[in-house]
Amino acid sequence: MNYKFNIIDDKSLECKIVEFSNTNFKLDSDYILNNFKIAFKSFGTLNKKKNNVILVCHALTGDQYVTGYNPVTRREGWWSRMVGPNKPIDTNKFFVICSNVIGGCSGSTGPKEIDVNTNSPFGGKFPSITINDIVNAQNYLLESLSIKKLFAVIGGSMGAMQAIQWSLNYPDKIKNIIHIAGALKHSSQNIAFHEVGRQAIMNDNNWNKGSYNENGKRPETGLAVARMIAHITYLSENAMHRKFGRKLQSRDIISFGFDADFQVESYLRYQGRSFVERFDANSYLYLTRAMDYFDIVDKFSKAIEFPAIPNKHINYLVISFTSDWLFPTIENKEIVKKLNYFNRNVSFTEIETDKGHDSFLLDELELDFTINGFLESNYRKLESHD
Repeated sequence: MNYKFNIIDDKSLECKIVEFSNTNFKLDSDYILNNFKIAFKSFGTLNKKKNNVILVCHALTGDQYVTGYNPVTRREGWWSRMVGPNKPIDTNKFFVICSNVIGGCSGSTGPKEIDVNTNSPFGGKFPSITINDIVNAQNYLLESLSIKKLFAVIGGSMGAMQAIQWSLNYPDKIKNIIHIAGALKHSSQNIAFHEVGRQAIMNDNNWNKGSYNENGKRPETGLAVARMIAHITYLSENAMHRKFGRKLQSRDIISFGFDADFQVESYLRYQGRSFVERFDANSYLYLTRAMDYFDIVDKFSKAIEFPAIPNKHINYLVISFTSDWLFPTIENKEIVKKLNYFNRNVSFTEIETDKGHDSFLLDELELDFTINGFLESNYRKLESHD
């Protein structure tokens, strides 16, 4: 490694941060990122062989607090039901790492962080990033921790994009991939929803072309609307009807005005308000754009077609949900079909649920059993082989 790095304990964020310098890290946009930071949390114990490492990749609005206490939200981590002692991703057995992606807003280098060249926040001058860039930055993190192999890479939604990208970039470092509710490319419908959200932010009077930190006013209204739009896509019609129907909010009759008459309106407004307290508007712009740029159909096909490429050993688990219309089963099956056609090791599960795309974050026992079974089976094979 020609670059330098320093690992620090961040007391305010209650996590570790690796500061990289002199990296000459070239992004897909051709921007050179010489200095950057990756914030991460780890759980469990790294064994002597260093072969029990699981990298968990977070979704669009996630962070490094996959389990345990999150000091930002003051709540449990976003996958606490899945990661921990005696849980499906068992930290009694596995050493779990979760990092905040570059472009994020929880300690890793992103629009809200300081550009060392100007000594001011990047803001709207932050370089465009891709899922490929995010994965390459994660590899810097693993190298700084002297981790050469990953037992598994796991992710849902944008995390699934990262997991499958890992199989292209570093196939020799991975044994297993769990891809949940994702696809080989972002659909035009998903791009359209993201664009509406971005326009809501950029048309907020406080956005100031991304330099809102200069005037001390954040585009909270625009970001809240963007979150409301996105949150609708994470649910299913049945889930919305079951939870809200047409129930009125704290009144017996309609107001004949534009207050939140319906419970679903109040719920979405709450989601918007709470989101702006923990997330950066510019990060939302950059990360949604990274998802939009994601299209590895051709690269993935070529990677699994030619046996010379060292990825035939990878075991894939692809999971979809029946009510997910954001990343429907048919898009997940495209991955399975390609892997089956070239005789790769792949398992597929479609989980029946009415909870929509967010099913992977909610109580779904079949998801727990499926992930735990896949990990346990392959871990036993690893131990017997070793």
